Amino acid sequence: MRAWLYLIAAAIAGAIITTPALIVLILMGGSFNDALVAGLATLMLASGIAVVSMRDIIRCGLAMIVCFLALAGIYVTLGAPMVAAAQVLVYIGAISVLILFAIMLTADKSGAGRLTFQTQAAPAAIAAIVVFVLVGIGAYSTDWVNVATSPMRVATVALARLLFDNYVLALEAVSVLLLAAVVGGVFLAKREGGE
Repeated sequence: MRAWLYLIAAAIAGAIITTPALIVLILMGGSFNDALVAGLATLMLASGIAVVSMRDIIRCGLAMIVCFLALAGIYVTLGAPMVAAAQVLVYIGAISVLILFAIMLTADKSGAGRLTFQTQAAPAAIAAIVVFVLVGIGAYSTDWVNVATSPMRVATVALARLLFDNYVLALEAVSVLLLAAVVGGVFLAKREGGE
């Protein structure tokens, strides 16, 4: 019986994600890339809402990974494959996995009924509405006719050369910092309660 509920929930989620893409493609006359961006943006928003609203912290971490994957898909669609690769490597490959390991090593799987950050839901909702209105005003006042119609392609070779020639020390410093965070998290998780 539970498998049927999962199938129904997956069908509803698929309909929620594909509906904006079909609206952009069919009703608004957009291209396939426009529909793909609309679908990925809907997936990113839905998984972002799931991150902050679910009680099971492991599922919140998995929803965060889906949100980062959707953002990487948007980067690829908009013509920035190097940024998408960095998104997958850094945010999904390092930070999300680090957060999930830290959760699994240190915390209980499900949170309390009313978590600490949920006590500020009303101010956060007001701030989210204000940001939404500001972004809407900015998008409405933009002259979209003069904006480039095709995605701007980022020169991957030039970006990689700049990143790994000029900023290689910063990249290595970040990798050492992430390694120290992993070692510290494992040390804190394995430490005995009496110490």
